[in-house]
Amino acid sequence: MLLGSTGSIGTQAIDIVRANPDRFRVVGVGAGGAKAGLLAEQALELGVEVIAVADATALEAVQRALFAAANARDWTGGGFKMPKLLAGPKAMTELAAWPCHTVLNGINGSIGLEPTLAALKAGRQVALANKESLVAGGALVREAAAPGQIVPVDSEHSALAQCLRSGEPERVAKLVVTASGGPFRGKTRDQLADVTLDQALAHPTWAMGPVVTINSATMVNKALEVIEAHELFDLPYERIEVVVHPQSVIHSMVEFTDGSTIAQASPPDMRLPIGHALAWPDRLPGSARPVDWTQAADWHFEPLDETAFPAVALAKAAGRGGGLLPAIYNAANEEAVAAFRDGRLPFLGIVDTLEAVLAAAPADLSGQAGRPGSVADVIEAENWARSSARRLILDASER
Repeated sequence: MLLGSTGSIGTQAIDIVRANPDRFRVVGVGAGGAKAGLLAEQALELGVEVIAVADATALEAVQRALFAAANARDWTGGGFKMPKLLAGPKAMTELAAWPCHTVLNGINGSIGLEPTLAALKAGRQVALANKESLVAGGALVREAAAPGQIVPVDSEHSALAQCLRSGEPERVAKLVVTASGGPFRGKTRDQLADVTLDQALAHPTWAMGPVVTINSATMVNKALEVIEAHELFDLPYERIEVVVHPQSVIHSMVEFTDGSTIAQASPPDMRLPIGHALAWPDRLPGSARPVDWTQAADWHFEPLDETAFPAVALAKAAGRGGGLLPAIYNAANEEAVAAFRDGRLPFLGIVDTLEAVLAAAPADLSGQAGRPGSVADVIEAENWARSSARRLILDASER
C-alpha cells in the first residue's frame, strides 16, 4: 500500500516495484489529489484495488483521469475495472488499514499520524517515511507498534537500523546522524538574514519536495530526524549527535562502547532505503548503485554550527521537555515555512518563530502532564501551536 504515491517517496517506491514485479504487488495508492492524472496512471499501471484521495473536491478529477487513461489504453471495451475510490479526510486512514502486508507511509506532515496508527493497529508492517508521525505522536505510535513492526525509510534512520544490527543494544554508545548542511553550510547567522526562497530551495545534494527542502536549509529537517531517532531507537537525546557531511555518502553511524563506529555508505539515492524497507529484513539487489571505489573521493565531516543553525538544539530541548512539545515544534514549523514561502516571514524568522512558540507553551503541554492520550490531543496542541505561530508572524509583519 502506497500512501503519498504521487510524491517523491511514492514515485521512487513505484520505481522499485517496476524493477521487481515478481517481488511486489501494489494493492492501493493514495494521494492528496492535486496530481489527478498521475494518480490515475499509477492506479492503472499497477492494477490497484483501491485509490484514496484526501481532498474530496479532487475526486471527480481523479475519476475523469481514470476513464481518460483507460480510454487511452483501449480498456473501455471491458478490460477496465474501476478501483474502489475513497475520498475525504479519513480516506488515507481507511487505506492504511486495507488488507496488505506492508504500508509505505510517504505522506508529508503530521496528517500522516492517523494513517500510521491505523496501519499499526491493523497489524501491517509500516515502512515509515512520515517522520511527523513519530515527532507529533511518538507516545501513541510506540504504544500501537509491536517490536519490529516499523521499518524506517528516511535514509538516516535506515542507515542507523542497518548499523545497529552490528551489535547488541546495550553496547550502543551513540547514534551519529549525518546532515548535508543544506545550501547554507558555512554561513553565519548574519549571512542568512536575506536568504530568498529560491536560494532555500536549491539543495546541493537531494531532490526533495519544497517543504522538506526548506526544512533542510534551516536544519529543522535534521532536528525532526533527531526526535525520530530518539523515538525509534529509544536512546536519550544526549546520545544522539548531528555531524555535517556535505557529500551525503555516509547516511548515519552508530558508535559502540568498544570504540568502534559502524557507518552505512551509499551514493545519495532514496531508492536504496525505500527498497530496503519494502524488502525488510532482506536486501533488495540493485536498488541503487554502490560507491565507486575505483574513483578518488574525499569525505568531509564537521560539527554543526548551533549558533547559525539552532533548530537541532531547540528540538532536543523540546524532546527532553516531552509531552506535546515535539508536536508543537513541528506544527509551528509548518506554519512558519508556509509564511516564508508566501513572503510573509524572513528565513531566520522560521526558527525564531519556533523558539517563541515553544517558550510560550503552557506547562500542561509538556512532560507526563502533556502526554497525548489520543490523536485529538495531538491535534489540539498543534492547533494551539499554529494559531500562536500565525499571531507571532502577523505581529512581526506589522512592525
